[in-house]
Amino acid sequence: MLREKSCGAVVFLKNTEVSFLLLHYEAGHWDFVKGNVEPNESEKDTVIRELREETEIADARFIEGFREKIEYFYRRQGATVHKEVIFFLIETHKEKVELSYEHVGHTWLDYQSAMKRLTFKNAKNVLQKAHELLKTRGITDPSG
Repeated sequence: MLREKSCGAVVFLKNTEVSFLLLHYEAGHWDFVKGNVEPNESEKDTVIRELREETEIADARFIEGFREKIEYFYRRQGATVHKEVIFFLIETHKEKVELSYEHVGHTWLDYQSAMKRLTFKNAKNVLQKAHELLKTRGITDPSG
């Protein structure tokens, strides 16, 4: 069985409220910034590189204490691939996004709308954990 590791981020922006960045992938699903770890690259280096490549966002600050792992299987050219994705939580102040060729759209959404828009259950679980951490840190409205 093939193994693959990616890293990504739940990216948020705080103005009057917190908004989360979702990317619309060519395959049709909505998800977070993420990409494969390259040789000799740390998890956080991968996240910073992918964030720049996919959105042109360089203004990024990791929120300490958030590292969520998801795992799933998919098929590629007849082979089963075990995929591991590590997500971090990143705050940016840059709302303008320049998409790479990998994506057909993006949106900034509040928590409830982002939960509805995300395609996959494991992504929703990651967003829920990120939202809970932001609430406990007083970054989002505790009632939201």
